[in-house]
Amino acid sequence: MRLLHFLLVFLILVVQTSDVLQYIWGKLVGRRRIAPALSPSKTVEGMAGGILSATALGAGLWWITPFTVAQAALIALALALLGFLGGLVMSAIKRRRGIKDWGTLIAGHGGMLDRLDSVCFSAPVFFYVVRGWWVL
Repeated sequence: MRLLHFLLVFLILVVQTSDVLQYIWGKLVGRRRIAPALSPSKTVEGMAGGILSATALGAGLWWITPFTVAQAALIALALALLGFLGGLVMSAIKRRRGIKDWGTLIAGHGGMLDRLDSVCFSAPVFFYVVRGWWVL
């Protein structure tokens, strides 16, 4: 059971760190918008910086998982990419419905779903990757 807790920590740390670092990298060096109609603040540079940083973090966290360093980096890369796509899809849904944020629970971050939109795509894939290749 302890391994499952560490896998959950790995998932949340990688995905949320990617999300936050995409924002930070975008503010620092972002120039080219990636999807201005869906999410005007997302930039190519922010996405690349956040995903690469989260991949490095995932590789560094290999020791809390059953993965090798290379496997942890590859899985972290997939999680970060899927997290980015999850954020875009949820932004598209919000735009379609005419909603800016999913709520006001977290000041400055929108609602709870705004914080977890990146987990919507990454968590199910992570579950099946881990379940398929590692018997837990």
